[in-house]
Formats: sequence, structure tokens, C-alpha cells
Amino acid sequence: MPIQRYRPDYRKLSDGGLAPWRDIPPAIVSDMMNRTQVMDGKIKPVQDGMKLCGQARTVTAMVGDNGAIHMAIGLCEPGEILVVDAGGFIGTAIWGGIMTRAAMQRGVGGLVVDGAVRDVAEIREFGFQTFSAGIVPAGPHKGFGGVIDGTIACAGCPVRSGDLIIGDDDGVAVVPLERAEALLTASQEKLAQEEATNAQTAEGDLPGDRLGLPEAEWLD
Repeated sequence: MPIQRYRPDYRKLSDGGLAPWRDIPPAIVSDMMNRTQVMDGKIKPVQDGMKLCGQARTVTAMVGDNGAIHMAIGLCEPGEILVVDAGGFIGTAIWGGIMTRAAMQRGVGGLVVDGAVRDVAEIREFGFQTFSAGIVPAGPHKGFGGVIDGTIACAGCPVRSGDLIIGDDDGVAVVPLERAEALLTASQEKLAQEEATNAQTAEGDLPGDRLGLPEAEWLD
């Protein structure tokens, strides 16, 4: 079965266009998208403190097969994030140390995979920003196809090549590219609002006091 490709056709953001997003947590931008566009909680960084901020390049991988991902590494432009739908299967790793070295050589900005990775000691040592559903030593096979630059569902979240990937210790949010400008403004306003709330809390004005909650009923 051959590997298939779509022709990528999306607006590429400059480093200056991406820079403000580096201050926006995924939780904030998800709130601005009505608490949507977030990958399932199983997607976590392989090391605390890892972050993602870049445009996606998508891959649909056959279960246990990483041939299409190898090809996609060579297609990525610097800073882009590989986002892989591997079917959520964590019994076989489809990414490891060799691919990490190749991705870093290419300038890939990070990896999100709804599947498993291995060689995590190397990944951590290199500081390659990697988010996955699992870790397992069993290795992959090759030769059963896959699709590059198609629309995917990664851990329950739709992703297209060019969409903005935001990740931190909480997990990963996906910003549709056509909404990025409006959502950046809304997210910055939300951050300022939360800073004001935290300042009020520090003065003893608790958030719960301002929610308008009804009085609790006493139980006898």
C-alpha cells in the first residue's frame, strides 16, 4: 500500500506572528474556543516543562507503522510540529531516538502522536518537544501506507496542516489557522482578566464570592 500525500495549501506564519502565541497556554485558548479543540488527556509531554508552539504538519499512520512519518520529517519546514494520528495504539512505538535526531536535523519544532514513543531518555536528553499517548519499548514496522497533510483526528481533536499547535504540561490545544488572529486577541484579554482576578484573590476577595452562588441549604 503506497504512502499518499495531499498538496499542502495554508498560510505560513512568520516567527514574529508566532511569537505572541508562546505566552498563551492551551487552557486559555481552549477557553476562548468554548472549551473545545483540545486533545484527550492521554496526550502528555514525555518530560515536565516541554512546550509546543508552531504550525502542524499532519500524518495518518497505519497502526504500528512509521514509514509515512519518516517521509513527513523530510517534508517539514523549520519550526513545524508533526501531528500524528496513530489510532491511539500504544502497544508499538512509532517514534524513537533515530527519528528524533532526524527531526532535529530538519528543524522540526516538536511531535504530537496519538500513539506510543520509545527511547525517551534520548528524547529528554535532546530536549525534543514530544507529546504522546504512551511509551513502550516495542518497535515499529514499515510498508503499510499512510497519509501526509490530510485532515486528521488526533486524540479526538480535528487537525489540519497549518493549524496552530499549542502545548504545555496540561496537554495540547489546536487553533484553526483561520481563527488564529481573533483568538490571539481574545486569549490575551483572558490572560489579563485572570491576572486581575488573581490580584483580587491576593487581597482576600475570593473568586467564589463573586459567582452569585445561592446560599447553601443546611442539612439536619
